[in-house]
Amino acid sequence: MRRASSPPLSLSPVAQAARRLVLCAALGVSYTVPGHAQAPAGSPAPAPTPMPAPSPASAEAGSAQSPAQLKGTPQLAEKVPGTPGSEGPTFMFGDRLSGRPDLETVIEGNAEVRRGATSIRADRIEYYQPDDLMKSRGNVRINNAGNRFDGPELEIQLDRFEGFFTQPTYRFLSNGGNGQAERVDFIDNQHMTARRATYTTCERGNEASWQPDWVLRASRVDFDFDKEVGVATGAVLRFKNVPILGFPKVSFPLSDKRKSGLLPPTINVGTVNGFEIRQPYYFDIAPNRDATFSPAIMTKRGIDYAGEFRYLDPRYRGILRANVLPGDKLRDRDRWSYGLQHTGTVDTGIQAIGDVGLNLNLNRVSDQNYWRDLTASGNSLTPRLFAQDASVTWGRGYFSAAARTLKWQTLQDISAPITPPYDRLPQFTANYTRVDAPLAGLGNGFDWSLEGDYTRFEADRALTGQPNSNRAFSRAQLARPWLFPAGFITPKVQLHATRYEFDAPLGNGLRTASRVVPTFSLDTGLQFERNASLFGRNFTQTLEPRAFYVRTPFRDQSLLPNYDSAATDFNFATVFTENAFVGNDRISDANLLTLGVTSRLLNPATGGEAVRFGVAQRLRFEDQKVTLPGVLPTTDRVSDLLVGTSVNWVPQWSFDGAVQFNPKTSQSERSAFAVRYNPSHYRTVSAAFRRQRGISEQIDIGWQWPINDLWGDKGRDLGAGQGQGPGRYYAVGRLNYSTLERRMTDSVVGVEYEGCCWIGRVVLQRSNTGITNSGTRILFQLELIGFSRIGASPLETLRTNVPRYQFLREKITPPSRFTTYD
Repeated sequence: MRRASSPPLSLSPVAQAARRLVLCAALGVSYTVPGHAQAPAGSPAPAPTPMPAPSPASAEAGSAQSPAQLKGTPQLAEKVPGTPGSEGPTFMFGDRLSGRPDLETVIEGNAEVRRGATSIRADRIEYYQPDDLMKSRGNVRINNAGNRFDGPELEIQLDRFEGFFTQPTYRFLSNGGNGQAERVDFIDNQHMTARRATYTTCERGNEASWQPDWVLRASRVDFDFDKEVGVATGAVLRFKNVPILGFPKVSFPLSDKRKSGLLPPTINVGTVNGFEIRQPYYFDIAPNRDATFSPAIMTKRGIDYAGEFRYLDPRYRGILRANVLPGDKLRDRDRWSYGLQHTGTVDTGIQAIGDVGLNLNLNRVSDQNYWRDLTASGNSLTPRLFAQDASVTWGRGYFSAAARTLKWQTLQDISAPITPPYDRLPQFTANYTRVDAPLAGLGNGFDWSLEGDYTRFEADRALTGQPNSNRAFSRAQLARPWLFPAGFITPKVQLHATRYEFDAPLGNGLRTASRVVPTFSLDTGLQFERNASLFGRNFTQTLEPRAFYVRTPFRDQSLLPNYDSAATDFNFATVFTENAFVGNDRISDANLLTLGVTSRLLNPATGGEAVRFGVAQRLRFEDQKVTLPGVLPTTDRVSDLLVGTSVNWVPQWSFDGAVQFNPKTSQSERSAFAVRYNPSHYRTVSAAFRRQRGISEQIDIGWQWPINDLWGDKGRDLGAGQGQGPGRYYAVGRLNYSTLERRMTDSVVGVEYEGCCWIGRVVLQRSNTGITNSGTRILFQLELIGFSRIGASPLETLRTNVPRYQFLREKITPPSRFTTYD
């Protein structure tokens, strides 16, 4: 190739033979011979030629001059400079090239122009440098940072990225959205307007008759890639070529980024509220603030107004929910609920105090029947108990303190009344804890702590049957652990002191009471290991015997009320503890020895546990006389035998079992068994059996499984959150059956269908709202992937109820612009 002094430029014979001319132009002035051209911006660069090691003299000289050094990078830049003048040089390629320097350049045949993150291909490209105007004709394709456009004609100013494209098709990188338009006007590289346009996330097929399963058709669509949102005017949404929704104006996301606007309506059909349609509106107030207003029409009740406000700051966060249903037609009264959850810290401005923690959990509903009819806005673990809980906490070094108020709203049911929990108005706690600390004259290695609790307990005495009280409780604890490679020994002493002041006399006529109880415990254990081989696999097998002795003298507590104590569950987590009760109103007397042994099979390479087997039993040397009201003393010298096992032999299977066996009756008092099979994504089946003799027996089965497996269609493993490919059905559900009552207590059963760009769901849910009452509802949802969800969302219901349920679509990291690199 030779540099021409005046137009036209001619090709050398070598270039003509190759039928390809590579011409690199920096603003149409300087040209580089092929083979020595600078790599296009954003394209993979060749590895630099290794340089010989410099001599000491040259190294010293180079150090003095501080020459530029090349630095390696693990990946190419996802973003290139976009400000005028920072786009870098313009690179041109083509079969034939002609033009005048600094005026125009014409490229014909396999024409291509690159600048920054933008590339343009066409049959013919004309570039007018004074106006920075590029005209492209014939099979035009433009790729701007991964967003691609194809059509017959393009005119655009490269620096400003302003121009138009006639009859283009387009595909966006962020979510795979695509469509076609009569004309696209580029305002800049982040904004464009499409006339008489379509939009869908369905992947375009190769056949000429291809039609997307869903498509949004509009007279105008404005795309804002900076805010990642599209706004369609005069739009109609069609599904399977059937119009389902029309909008004068509607916005939709181009990514997972939040935006203000109408959310898809939700539709419910149930036996409690009838037909229900709810239309939410979302307010994107700020990056750390948002709100949702969700009015609903219920055919059986009226109009419900619901709202939610969320906030997030470096020092605090929270969420406020509220519902108002004026004039409920079924209950003939106004209904409402609210819930506020807040956690954070407050700067007191006093250096000696510092920050103070503030936690709020405030929940309340309008009436006793709310739990039967409606879903409360608050955060409650049970549908009939609502807490109003506020606490202030402070800590510095080894010391911490808290002040708390807790008041309960209890919803009563005549057929199943419950005793309300006690309000704590107020409660003050303090704690000082040291670990591996010195003790005067005895050296280091001691664990010791002091804690105190002062609480005012209040409740309706007609329901509790005992007086309210002010209770002061304190506990001092000292332990000295000795840890060895082969085991441990931990002696511990505790001293519990409690004082009560009642608002009514006890059975002995006193209005005050006090109690001081000491406790001594000794916890010891050994660990033996050996190499083992089982079923062709190598393991490290352990044998871990443990002995735990507790001695607590008897103190008569039969006249003391019970405000917060309950018997601990008899299991492997509690069998090696000093007190048989939780809470501070009962300290059990004890003279007992707990013996247990555990054996495990461990993977010697990873330490993963393949098998665990354990047994434990208590040997009681004296009767346990301290009990809860109405409970007889424990006189058995030998407790029930605990047996438990866990097997994770292969990742796909797991089994857990536990049995509480009564040696006197030769029967199991309680038992629980669970098995799970999870061979791959979207394939999981679990079953559990739980039994408490004479009280309850329940069978629990949950599943998510592709129905297509029945006819041999195994799908593709695309990873979590990506489904298994289009055209697949999935069965999902969970059944809870009571064998004693011979009835289904709760059930969720549904079917999901995964299309290429949409997901359909139908879920039937039945829940008990009382001993003889239940509610049933059907949830329908059409999810247009990357666009919106239409109908009542069953996703939270499935996630909560189906063990290991996986969403067919989840948020994913936006793809790299190099996935569509031209």
